[in-house]
Amino acid sequence: MGTITVAIPFTGKSHFPSTLRQFTESPLVEKVYVVHDGGYKGGDMKCEGILSSSFTNGRTVGQILANTVTDHLLIVTRSDAIELGQGALERFVTIATETSAGMVYSDYQEISDGKRTGHPLLDYQFGSVRDNFDFGFLLFLSCKPVRYAVTKYGAPADVRWAGLYDLRLKISIDAGIFHLQEFLYSTPAYDERTSGEKLFDYVDPRNRDVQKEMEVVFTQFLKDAGAYLAPGFNHVPASREPFPVEASVVIPVRNRERTIGDAVESALGQKTDFAFNVIVVENHSTDATGNVIGRMHNKDKRVVCLVPERRDLGIGGCWNEAVFSDHCGRFAVQLDSDDLYSSNGTLQRVVDEFRSNDYGMVIGSYKLVNFELQEIPPGIIDHREWTDDNGRNNALRVNGLGAPRAFRTEVAREIRFPNVSYGEDYAVALAVSRKYRIGRIY
Repeated sequence: MGTITVAIPFTGKSHFPSTLRQFTESPLVEKVYVVHDGGYKGGDMKCEGILSSSFTNGRTVGQILANTVTDHLLIVTRSDAIELGQGALERFVTIATETSAGMVYSDYQEISDGKRTGHPLLDYQFGSVRDNFDFGFLLFLSCKPVRYAVTKYGAPADVRWAGLYDLRLKISIDAGIFHLQEFLYSTPAYDERTSGEKLFDYVDPRNRDVQKEMEVVFTQFLKDAGAYLAPGFNHVPASREPFPVEASVVIPVRNRERTIGDAVESALGQKTDFAFNVIVVENHSTDATGNVIGRMHNKDKRVVCLVPERRDLGIGGCWNEAVFSDHCGRFAVQLDSDDLYSSNGTLQRVVDEFRSNDYGMVIGSYKLVNFELQEIPPGIIDHREWTDDNGRNNALRVNGLGAPRAFRTEVAREIRFPNVSYGEDYAVALAVSRKYRIGRIY
């Protein structure tokens, strides 16, 4: 059975000695590197300190790799208590050997109020390139493919925060990353915020320098993997057919009787120098949503209500109903059924942006608010990390591209929306960006 080197962050908390002892007492573990910022005093013969604030630092990762002579390297990414399951290290070695994976990660159990709850993780795919992909807290590396990756693609970059991310991406090009669907360890619950609260961490201004590092590392990975798109865009084809109006505000909706009226009123209140309509795709609501839309149509014929014949449509399918209808204008502009435009000049501003350049799509900025329209964290979402040259590459790494989103209708018809209810606009934006320039409004 293969030998293991362990790298673990130091903490002065009382649990650290018992966590460390699980590794030092294992006959499989030959060496333990304790990464610390000056607080670790040593003790066990197997242990050696590495002075560093974090092993997300590229130099620290490189130092650990250079000093590792065992078959495997286990990186513990969390300083809180880790309780290894029965035969966990042996299981990691077996799976790494059988799969020839460059990295293995496993599910784990969370401990909260004395109760253990299984925390299953997602399977890794080659396109799982986000820097916050959840691998849990134990990364089990096989040193042979790791050394190959470092030899072929270079040592971990000299970065402060993106060192582990850089290494993982390099490993993934030629070696598999394997998800072991077994709960091999337990740890206290980590981040108990809701997924919605976590979603926008990457746009926090405090993380801007971190994100820039991640983008640099990720862009190099795309070049190494042959997936990088160099700057250069096609011209958007000229319109081949007349449109009934210049723009359509598209609102897919199901069971939003509380907010749909305000959303439609927000769209109707736009001041423009062109004709527009509001296409509401009413996806078989079971509440009073349809009645609200019907009353608004009777009051203002610019409100077009489409009820799909199909009953298997997600939000993307509803978008297809709108953009392929005879009512759709030259530009299809998004408004969610629980959103409002920030002013009566939003639609004009979007169309003016289309008119200013050869854009296949235009994306704006938005503010998160509660039902009383009071701003809630993180407030403005503007995706200022976007650049004209590299935005479409970096978009693979971050959560979305912003809103409201607007499309040249012919381009949207060329691509079509996937019939899903999450990420449908993200998928189309990525497809648009492969060929056409995207305009941004900050």
